[in-house]
Amino acid sequence: MKLIEVKDYQEMSQVAADYLLSKIKGSDKLTLGLATGGTPQGLYEALIHDHQESMTSYQHVSTFNLDEYIGLSGKHPNSYCHYMNENLFKHIDIGSENTHIPSGKATDLEQECKAYDEKIRLNGGIDLQVLGIGSNGHIGFNEPGTSFESSTHIVKLTPSTREANARYFDSIDEVPTHAITMGIASIMKSKEILLLASGQSKQEALKKLVQGDISENFPASILNRHDKVTVIADEEALAKVKELEVLNK
Repeated sequence: MKLIEVKDYQEMSQVAADYLLSKIKGSDKLTLGLATGGTPQGLYEALIHDHQESMTSYQHVSTFNLDEYIGLSGKHPNSYCHYMNENLFKHIDIGSENTHIPSGKATDLEQECKAYDEKIRLNGGIDLQVLGIGSNGHIGFNEPGTSFESSTHIVKLTPSTREANARYFDSIDEVPTHAITMGIASIMKSKEILLLASGQSKQEALKKLVQGDISENFPASILNRHDKVTVIADEEALAKVKELEVLNK
């Protein structure tokens, strides 16, 4: 695991964007796994700025998002489909047929999960997966206790996760109780993983990631078993990581 320390959220976002852009510009076919929420928003803003300034093309890029709320249509303002369209896709030249997000309104949700993993497989797998990390160690919506062998599945969101996402809704009562998420085994099949972390709320999670044992009670800990993981985290997020001398700057 390679750890890169940056000063703040803005630098984290730009360093992550530069990392992705090197992959995008250096490949004639690329599949990205993408995340939503506050952590990657600055990354997407930097990618949009680059596209406007340098016209970097995304016509050879395919994307698969980690998760989606169950019960929300893709046009719902709080759906992750809407988030991706507003925060990235509509601002770059990626084909809509190349962007993939689980459907939270599928008639058969179990089949939707199986079909999603199959789409990823048929596309050749994910070359680079972008992740955030929850304060309880969740990646995607894989909460503590999720099996490391899990494929894309339906998950009941914990109260802490719903509370963390409540800021995007009018009230916590409107936050969906379930979601479809790429499973831990699905994530681990990615050829490369880029994890982003910023701020005080991620201090304990990063400390456990770097120093803790591998346990299903802390889902992100499985990343220690992946051959190619890069963590980009700011000074505040790394405040409780004691082994700062191992950081690859």
